[in-house]
Amino acid sequence: MSSDSESIGDIMMIQKALEDIRNGKPILVFDFDDRERETDMTIASEFVTTEIVGMFRRQAGGLLCTTTPYKTAMDVGLPFLSDVFWDDSGKYPLLASMAPTDIPYDRTKSSFGITINHRDTYTGITDRDRALTIKAYADTLFQDKPVDEIRKDMGDRFRAPGHVHLLNTSDAILENRCGHTELCTALMFMAGVKPSATICEMMGDDGGSRSKEDVMRYAEENGLTFITGIEVIEAWRKFKAETGFDQ
Repeated sequence: MSSDSESIGDIMMIQKALEDIRNGKPILVFDFDDRERETDMTIASEFVTTEIVGMFRRQAGGLLCTTTPYKTAMDVGLPFLSDVFWDDSGKYPLLASMAPTDIPYDRTKSSFGITINHRDTYTGITDRDRALTIKAYADTLFQDKPVDEIRKDMGDRFRAPGHVHLLNTSDAILENRCGHTELCTALMFMAGVKPSATICEMMGDDGGSRSKEDVMRYAEENGLTFITGIEVIEAWRKFKAETGFDQ
């Protein structure tokens, strides 16, 4: 296959992925052979349902997380968890010595933020409870209203800690960090949906993550779109150049 044909195929696959996202359908995103070497199942957070959480739990099996763009997180006041730990290390010195400075596949700090439950949940961990928390989070965070009103709504509607793990992107998406948090959030921006992705790693029955080849077979058998981090980065660069998008 020529490089031109490969390029056209990549563009078509990205467009299919973006259309699936707009239609509330999960897609599969592999990062890189020299990074985690993992595939995450992802969907726009605004489309999460009880059935979707059940699907992620049974068919992906990793940790269910929900992403937030850096600027949005900072404006509202949703910190990186590592910053919370560091700021409290004077009282709890162990937190400083446990700082995540040795992540083998990433030289930036962890994207983990706080954990939340919606106030209308019971334990917070059931499929129904997590679906409520995730969808309400996206609906609350991306309201067209002043940030101080959004902040108040967040406090009224959610409690922390909880059972939904939030992830904050780096300040420049796909420039200084290229993890699934950034890859999947970039896809949400490009799809034109609320820019929060809910993601879950694809785990295997052997105790490790599912291989790229195995996930590609799974995608074909289940009618799901599979894309790679390289394809997402290329599409993101074109998207920014064509739209003037500024984070």
